Amino acid sequence: MRNFYKFRKIIVLIVLLFFGFSCSKEFLNRPPEDAYTTDSFYTTDDQLYQVANPLYGGVWFDYQRAFLAVGDAMSGNANKGGTDPFFSFSVTGSTTDVLNASNSVWTAVAYCNSVIENVSVKSGPNCSAAVKNAVIGEAMVWKAMAYFYLVRMFHDVPIIHSNSKLIADGTSTKVMKNPAADVYEYSIRLLTKSIELLPAQGLPGRINKWTAYGLLSKVYLSRSGLGKSGTRNQADLDKAQLYAGKVVNESGLKLAENYFDLFSISKGNRNPENLLSWHWVISTDWGTQNAFQADLAVQNFTGHGDGWGTWSGPSIDLMNAFGEDAHSLARKNDDVRRKATMMMYGDRYMNWWRDKGGFLCDWSSDGVFASPSGSFAVKHIVGSKEDHMAETGGIPSDFMKTSLSTHILRLADVYLIYAESFLTNVNSTTSNAEALLAYNKVRSRSIKNWVPVTSISFMDVFKERRLELAYEGDNWYDYVRLHYFEPQLAISILAQQERGSYSGLGAYYRDNTQTITLNSQKFTPLDATFKLPFPEVDISINPNLLKDPVPFDFSVMDK
Repeated sequence: MRNFYKFRKIIVLIVLLFFGFSCSKEFLNRPPEDAYTTDSFYTTDDQLYQVANPLYGGVWFDYQRAFLAVGDAMSGNANKGGTDPFFSFSVTGSTTDVLNASNSVWTAVAYCNSVIENVSVKSGPNCSAAVKNAVIGEAMVWKAMAYFYLVRMFHDVPIIHSNSKLIADGTSTKVMKNPAADVYEYSIRLLTKSIELLPAQGLPGRINKWTAYGLLSKVYLSRSGLGKSGTRNQADLDKAQLYAGKVVNESGLKLAENYFDLFSISKGNRNPENLLSWHWVISTDWGTQNAFQADLAVQNFTGHGDGWGTWSGPSIDLMNAFGEDAHSLARKNDDVRRKATMMMYGDRYMNWWRDKGGFLCDWSSDGVFASPSGSFAVKHIVGSKEDHMAETGGIPSDFMKTSLSTHILRLADVYLIYAESFLTNVNSTTSNAEALLAYNKVRSRSIKNWVPVTSISFMDVFKERRLELAYEGDNWYDYVRLHYFEPQLAISILAQQERGSYSGLGAYYRDNTQTITLNSQKFTPLDATFKLPFPEVDISINPNLLKDPVPFDFSVMDK
């Protein structure tokens, strides 16, 4: 993956990204680069949509590997091996994917600023006010999402409100950090403003008002524990409940009947449950595509010479959370999310290798199946070239390239936010009818013959979020917000996770001639673990990142 190594060149990069990744409103084709200039391009509604399209993919491309490294390896869902810095809590400022994450998300911030400023100033008379507002609203949501990532990864970070101001002032290498509390407040104000601009129902796959409401509820839920001890801020919980409740009760959106459908191209890319997604496309331009499959699929699976997931996979601890055991050849399969998240011995997938009658996980070759836990990732995987063509209507996949969307915020996530917002602290339980309805809907969608519960606890919801959202780059941030107000509990849960491996799996699955042996390994995070270090290159360019944060001047948002 490409790296954008210069923090000080972010403003230049937004121009490169505009011409490198611009797509149509269907995220597929872009106009020729010599057909327009940035000053003459903002003349039609369609062009305004094109300006925002890189925010749905291209600017986030280098965040893909860090997406799972931070979100799922650190949280103990993805076993990347005991020497992996994310899996073993040994990340430093020179860790590659920290740099990738930082550069990619800062690029997203810069591009959002560019869209907001240019659409506001340069839109021509033939552009409708509704589309102009919608595109600005989309950029505000994406900017809030970028800062939501940044504050949960790095804590105190600079708030860059305007690119043009940095250019005019010449201060891009001297910016100061702002306190995490201000970063949260900034995101909240962006989302609140975006709700005024966005339509209730927009074009398929694009951000709408319900996306903003859902993300706003999640930001409030996360902020509710910031700076607290034991009990969260009730006003923030009330706001989380208010905005999640709007999505649950007023949007008209429903959970998809089939959990599997959410993660396919044909049924998932534009599924209404997926409120915020990166929409990837295969093109001749590097950086527009989904590259997850290459890292997660087993060898000889895609037909393209990639497939490096043979030696990794979901952790033993995640298998245990689903109630599965590598020692057993029988599968429980009472929760469809397990098979949709991890592939184990004996599982067959009819949506993969469909021209060959489906794909069977049979461990027939150690060269193909060599997971340290006995399972392999399922989400983010499309299958062979033929599978991709069947899903897209004829577009083949390629080396490190699929068109499968990556979902950042789903309706089920908002349901669980709603349920949790009724719980003040980790010892809380609730029998509130609305909280129970939201929680039980998520459970009943995936567990056959689920009997609705009549009371839920904080830890019930906490575990449910892991099962529902595993391998979606999100679970680590649940631990970060838990650490805000219950630091020892967050550390204790992570320290008890089984992050080891099994030996003897291949022989056991092939002919049952060897005993499976657990090579236990556990890692204990420190308080410092919950704040990732800034990349060393960023600090060398801007030493102010090491200084204490300064308050942000929110009056600039009113200008």
